[in-house]
This record gives sequence, structure tokens and C-alpha cells, in this order.
Amino acid sequence: MGKNILITGSSRGIGRETALYIAKNNSDVEIVLHCNKNISKAEEVKKEIELLGNSVRILQFDVSDRKQSHDVLSKDMEQHGAYYGVVLNAGIARDNVFPVMEDEEWDNVLNINLGGFYNVLKPVVMSMIENRIRGRIVTMSSISGQAGNRGQVNYSASKAGIIGATKALSLELAKRGITVNCVAPGVIDTEMIEGIPVDEVKKMIPMRRLGTAKEVASLVNYLMGEDASYITGQVIAVNGGMYR
Repeated sequence: MGKNILITGSSRGIGRETALYIAKNNSDVEIVLHCNKNISKAEEVKKEIELLGNSVRILQFDVSDRKQSHDVLSKDMEQHGAYYGVVLNAGIARDNVFPVMEDEEWDNVLNINLGGFYNVLKPVVMSMIENRIRGRIVTMSSISGQAGNRGQVNYSASKAGIIGATKALSLELAKRGITVNCVAPGVIDTEMIEGIPVDEVKKMIPMRRLGTAKEVASLVNYLMGEDASYITGQVIAVNGGMYR
């Protein structure tokens, strides 16, 4: 049985690319895909990973639902064992300027992006500790969580919270050999940037281009490995020099 690595929000974008990249570069892992509603997209990713020869399964649950997250994850760990790694990638954006932001836009973003940290990691971390697994946790923040962004007070708050939670959890788990790090992507060429003025944004990036999901995935894959065992509590930006 290989190491179980859970990637939340892995039916598309950075999560999808991360699942595929880890599978391509690690023959000894079992990929645990996650989706909420987009099961057909998750099935497509599952088929791609199976073609690579890796074991893979799909979990479907809402990361903002604490009981559902706990029940699904606990059942999976009972059947397949504790996770070695978790990539906490699931997240949404609901952009609006703050004075006219709807309560639902605030609540949904915070509940999924930040609430998901607690709802997913609480049962997973306890299982790691009980099974003495020197595991890997990688969370996904954003340049918005580091620098803030107009029209994204809710998103920036959730992603800044991820940074703080990551740093605090890393201190608690370090003595157990479990690393906890955060990746903070800049403007990455995925579905999440649809509708933004790309040419104007590129002018703000020192490298004058968008990042790729593969560039983020390769960093996550490194942080999952043995060579990264002395790296913890770090926030690593993948942003082309846009924020330093």
C-alpha cells in the first residue's frame, strides 16, 4: 500500500495539476482526489491518473460542512489508513467591493477557504499523530492573502487567515516530524482568472507573464517529499516577483 495523499479541490485548476504532477513523479503514492459538486471532472482526472499506473480514489464532500467532512474523511481513513500528505487547495472567490458586498459573499468565501482548513485538517492531523506518521501538509494561500487586493476583502481575509493558521499549526506539529507549509500563488493561468484584463495584469508582474498551474504543482510536489523534511512554517510565493 502506498502513501495516501489527499488533494482537496482537485477536479480542476491548480488542484488538478497538482494531483497529476504528484502521480507522475511518485510511483509509491495513492492519490485521493476531492470534489464537491464537479464529480464528472474529478472522474476525468481519476482516469488520467489511472493511466499513469497510480492507485486513485475520489471523495465527494463540502469542505465548509464540518460534520460531512469529518464523516467522509474518517470513513476513508478507516478503510485505507491515515494520510501521509494533504494539499489543502479547495477554495472559491466571490469578488465585490466591500461597501456593497453581500453577507453571503463574505460567509461563503470564509467558510470554504478558511473553515475548510479546520474541517479537513482536524480529523486528518489527529490520525497522523495517532499513527506516528511524519507527514506533509501544504496549504494554498494567495498573493491576495499577502498583499490584499481591491474587491477581494473576503478572499484576502480568508487567505491571510490560511497563512496565520499554517504558521501556528507548523509550530504544534514540528516535534512530531509533520511539516506544514503554505504556497502563495500569484496570477496563475487557470479558470479562476477568467474575466480579468490579462494584458494589464501582466504589466504589474516583473516577469511579464502569468504563472502556470504546473509551476505551482512542482513546488507542492517538492514540499511533499523527503528532501523537504526540514522545511516547515514557510510561506513560499509563486508570483513572478509581483510581491516580495
